[in-house]
Amino acid sequence: MQPSAAQLQDAPPVTMTDLAWEDYRGVRLPRAADDGPRDTRDGLALGYSRTPRGALLAAIHISLRANARWGTEVFEPTINDQIVGPGTDLLLSSARTAAQASKSAEDARGYVVIEGFRWLGYTPETASLDLVSAGPGDSDTTARAATRLQVQWREGDWRVVAPLAGGWGGSAYPVDSLDGFTLFPARGR
Repeated sequence: MQPSAAQLQDAPPVTMTDLAWEDYRGVRLPRAADDGPRDTRDGLALGYSRTPRGALLAAIHISLRANARWGTEVFEPTINDQIVGPGTDLLLSSARTAAQASKSAEDARGYVVIEGFRWLGYTPETASLDLVSAGPGDSDTTARAATRLQVQWREGDWRVVAPLAGGWGGSAYPVDSLDGFTLFPARGR
């Protein structure tokens, strides 16, 4: 079902003033009491409001947890329960392969900062955005990339649409300037 032009918002308002930042294995992630995630037991992140900020927070938390780095106890239920679309099986297969090739996830730490985002479109049923993250680059530099993410409202919560290629690497592009992006206060620091 295609949203009507009246429903689609290019840049819906998102309040940043009451975000709390919590550590998830070295990565600072935003959360809001009213928009989610409401349940973070067992390393998972569930329960988002059907608002632009709920969609944004779901995109951040779910896509991060779908990574093999965190181990099968996190990425498998995340992908199985919170990822939708034709690329889901390939994403799960890729994560399992990566997990088998890596070290134990018990001590896995992330070295990335979630810095900001840019809306591509929003309706109460679907949203698309570019999420900017920064991490260590070559020769003590900071490398920034934006990853295109889509979410859909299904079964009472936001779900992330799986990338068709089996990972978000093909949906990412380098970012030289943060102009045009909405920056998070303190950028997760």
